[in-house]
Amino acid sequence: DVAGREPQRFRVSYAISREQSRPDGGKMYIQDRMAEHAEELFERLANGAHIYFCGLKGMMPGITEMLEKVATERGISWETTLEQLKQNGQWHVEVY
Repeated sequence: DVAGREPQRFRVSYAISREQSRPDGGKMYIQDRMAEHAEELFERLANGAHIYFCGLKGMMPGITEMLEKVATERGISWETTLEQLKQNGQWHVEVY
């Protein structure tokens, strides 16, 4: 398993809305889990990491809203960052 062989280079995190809850008691969605690791996520992306999304297309607006919010808080243009991730082949989305 990649995470076991490369723990410094690979992370898998799950957000299962029917089984997990946020600290405030609400359902845990992927954007909530990503927000918990936002600093690490942006650092890894800046260093060339790839990010993959797979699932229902309805999840993407919440994810991109959270990423834009975090980027803005860090003084980063999300629009520019997203375009760069796409150009670099780091942004992977498979939704239906």
